[in-house]
Amino acid sequence: MHRREFIAIVGGVAAALPLATRAPAARVPVIGVLLTGNPEPNIFLKGFQEALWEAGYVDGQNIRLEVRSAEGKSSLLSEKAAELAGLKVEIIVASLTPAIQAAMQATSDIPIVMAPAGEPVGTGLVASLARPGGNVTGVSAATAELVGKSLELVRETIPSARRVAVLANEADPLAKPFVERIDQGARSIGLEILITFVRPETPLDAAFVAISSKQADAVIVQGSLQRKELFDLAIKHRLPSFSSNRQIVASGGLMTYAANSTEVQRGVVGYVDKILKGVKPADLPVMQPTKFELIINLNTAKALGLTIPPTLLARADEVIE
Repeated sequence: MHRREFIAIVGGVAAALPLATRAPAARVPVIGVLLTGNPEPNIFLKGFQEALWEAGYVDGQNIRLEVRSAEGKSSLLSEKAAELAGLKVEIIVASLTPAIQAAMQATSDIPIVMAPAGEPVGTGLVASLARPGGNVTGVSAATAELVGKSLELVRETIPSARRVAVLANEADPLAKPFVERIDQGARSIGLEILITFVRPETPLDAAFVAISSKQADAVIVQGSLQRKELFDLAIKHRLPSFSSNRQIVASGGLMTYAANSTEVQRGVVGYVDKILKGVKPADLPVMQPTKFELIINLNTAKALGLTIPPTLLARADEVIE
């Protein structure tokens, strides 16, 4: 009997079996994804799904994604995290510290993968990088550590800069170390810092009017504040914007120096893969990025009437134009 005939016969027999006698289909693992919603969730999901595909996971085939976004409202994060916990997902992948914190409040049993988090030890997300403990592990974004680089970029882009505004996320536990590091770095290079705390969902017009009245030369934005409105206002008030979150340039920010997004996403998927195969989060050390990228948005530079130094453009890993 030929192989093709044999397969056809076996397939026909299987189709004829009563449903009750067939082997039950294997359950597809469900991965919860929790996002703040600043900016559009698809910016994160595109890179995450590409990294999943590289690792052999395809949404709707051998895994299923349940995505919850707080739509830029910090008050909704707890509700969305509770929804995912209620679904009994295998893992919650949470991007940025506020989302990770909300997931931790929703469950102490479901593994949580940081995708990524800034200063996870300092903000209490893990016990240590080598031994995270509990149900949380993942990628550290080295965000606070990169703050000094943002200050250097301000100085290099605008040599005459004297005052730099800082927009910090009041709802983010990372805000305190973020501001402290900026203050230390600014004093060392002779810059005056103007700090403003805002919440992700509050109107920003008044904040920018106040910043402009103090004659700030630029603005550094904490990575968890990613609203397009923010960067539209920065352009309106002629303020070059800098950050350590790659997604900010996609929202209209001028410049960012951040952990390489491909390395971060692959790292996140590596944790998902190991946890699905039975490894406990407590046994998986937190990954620290080794690759970083400078991205410049020339469209924003043109809107500001700002000329980017050729030496800086030559060093850029990506130029948006």
